[in-house]
Amino acid sequence: MPEFSIDPDIRRARTLPSRFYTDARFFELSKERIFARTWQLVAGPELSATLTPVNLLPGFLDEPLLISQGDSSTACMSNVCTHRGKVLVEEPCEASLIRCGYHGRRFSLEGKFLSMPEFEGVEDFPSPDDDLRPVAFAERSGFRFASLDPISPFEDFITEPAAHITDLDPASLKFTGRREYRVHAHWALYCENYLEGFHIPYVHQALNKVVDYGTYTTETFRYSSLQTGFDEGGGVAGRYLFIFPNLMFNFYPWGISVNVVKPVSPAEIVVEYLTYVADETSFATGAGGDLDAVELEDEAVVESVQRGIRSRFYDRGRYSPTREQGTHHFHRLIAGFIG
Repeated sequence: MPEFSIDPDIRRARTLPSRFYTDARFFELSKERIFARTWQLVAGPELSATLTPVNLLPGFLDEPLLISQGDSSTACMSNVCTHRGKVLVEEPCEASLIRCGYHGRRFSLEGKFLSMPEFEGVEDFPSPDDDLRPVAFAERSGFRFASLDPISPFEDFITEPAAHITDLDPASLKFTGRREYRVHAHWALYCENYLEGFHIPYVHQALNKVVDYGTYTTETFRYSSLQTGFDEGGGVAGRYLFIFPNLMFNFYPWGISVNVVKPVSPAEIVVEYLTYVADETSFATGAGGDLDAVELEDEAVVESVQRGIRSRFYDRGRYSPTREQGTHHFHRLIAGFIG
């Protein structure tokens, strides 16, 4: 018996029940059933070191990973020594091999066990278990993604909207900054808000003057969705690519803003903002203008919803068939992954 289901017909469907957001059991289930089985952004085009440690969703999945860049390829693997479990690489560095600072075990840049002092006479050693565990890894236009136990290849998550990433020239993108916002809301509530333009006229007054709400579109794919906002002249003001469950790529005439939603607790998240500028002359204009103001407006709304869903008078809502296709699609994915 499934935990909950969402009718595929948006005209009949009801939203996720409030217990998904309020019951800590579902927060814990989402770690292995959703986040461990999907793809996370682990690095952008600015990655340069031979060895770069990554903590995959710290405080949540909290998995130490290591990105290793060789002369001709890049790999992702466990960053934990197979001897006694010490984290191997603590800071980005240049190196020709990986050496544990605890007892001297050494690995190649591909994670293959090389040597270990004082292990003479140990039977059945070394074995494949002494190599560093490889992690599923994908790269698109300089952006790197990893998955602990992918339900499907990365290509299935990007599919039709792939052109919006693969057409980019990583050399043209200048990384200009990282910001973090701490939001007192469930991770899914923040994503739901992102997945519909329905709220723009009511929440984002300045943005509403730039985006022609009447021509706003939403397309859904297997594990992603794409929203497009047009300006009054019919040009593209912004494209908003969501990759399930928590990655957001925002494409503007000046470049890209990337949002990563990181769960902390059932009622708290950290949203990481990464900015990549291709055209400095148009930076911070149009729909991609005052992103900080838009973020604060979104935070106020989702924090209010976080308080409201705990009401004994609320359980499930309905969808607008013309404006909430993205949220309906998102809820169906959650229900399918949770099982």
